[in-house]
Amino acid sequence: MSDPDALARLRAMILADEAIADRLAPIEDRDAFASAAAEAARGGGIAMTADAILAAGRRDPLGIDRFAETPVTMMEWPGRNWLPAAIVQAPGQLAVDWVHFGDTPLSDSFFETSLGRARRLPINSLLRVCTPLAMLAATRPPDAYSSPDGLIFHMSRCGSTLVSRMLAAIPGVVAVSEAPSLDAAVQLVHSHPDAPLEQRLALLRGMAATLGRDRFGNRRHHVIKTDSWHSLALPLFRAAFPDTPWLFLFREPTEVMVSQMRARGLQTVVGTHLDSVFAIPDPLSLSTEDYIARVLNRITQAAVDYAEVGGGLFVDYADLPDAVERRILPHFGIAPDAEALATMHAAATWDAKSPNFAFEPDAEAKRRNACEAVRAAVAIHLDEPHRQLKALAQYA
Repeated sequence: MSDPDALARLRAMILADEAIADRLAPIEDRDAFASAAAEAARGGGIAMTADAILAAGRRDPLGIDRFAETPVTMMEWPGRNWLPAAIVQAPGQLAVDWVHFGDTPLSDSFFETSLGRARRLPINSLLRVCTPLAMLAATRPPDAYSSPDGLIFHMSRCGSTLVSRMLAAIPGVVAVSEAPSLDAAVQLVHSHPDAPLEQRLALLRGMAATLGRDRFGNRRHHVIKTDSWHSLALPLFRAAFPDTPWLFLFREPTEVMVSQMRARGLQTVVGTHLDSVFAIPDPLSLSTEDYIARVLNRITQAAVDYAEVGGGLFVDYADLPDAVERRILPHFGIAPDAEALATMHAAATWDAKSPNFAFEPDAEAKRRNACEAVRAAVAIHLDEPHRQLKALAQYA
């Protein structure tokens, strides 16, 4: 006789038993996962077949579910291998959507790449874990740091991915690179300046903490690389983490402009949610070169203006990768042994965004290939903040 509540009971059992979830999560094959989940169900006295589990985990082929509000499914912290994927709208409140990352560390160049891989795990089709956003501000999971050891702000296309990958190569360092859930939290606190400051800071602290969870029991340091526009929210980060050192990476602006012209980042495209953040007048009337240069001006000028908040280190791309060991590690209080340093330096020999390929210097080629429109936009909008950043880097 079938149990009409079997699916709900199975989901509750997996969520209540971290060992079961961690045993099932790494299984990528859906048939193998369904068989293992059915066996776990039988062990818990739940009558559930593998076919029924396959049907329950079948994805919405049209993607209609993404337009519906996400119900809150848990009122406590999920197990330590669940990481925040997004802030979503739940009935009557905002909520955090969680994804189980299996047994894979955050070793990709970007958190979003790891997140995409994790979403494909069958466990994340069977289970939907969603908790109230207010939980982030109220409590903290026991396996989370209260504050990161370092924050990486950057101009974009200036070596920040290289730095985060080098840090991630050090055993015991959890390096989170541009997590969409953190960006959503920053957007939320940045767009609600009238909300109580402590409430906004608590949300930032909570999201940062959950991203740095000690998933493997070996975490010694937690570093976050922010999105490039987050330099505009530097005072909020500093207020949330007053003892956390931060870094701003920059590069010769012509080189950054050429990179953005070849493949534009979301922050340099008109018509996104960041339009109100950059507040560039009449953006549709501007040339592509001029708009990108103005965006980069906002990002770099914010770093210059907020240098006075304290705790910052300014590093030029031209000084990488050597500056990681000489300046960045001491600044963040990370002291790896010789073996870990060798592993870190080995990571620097590969292209940061395409780790299957060896790194090839491209600075000279980018400067040579810059068109006159790019050079003119740089001269108008970026030469002066670049001069100031160079001075701050030398001062330090």
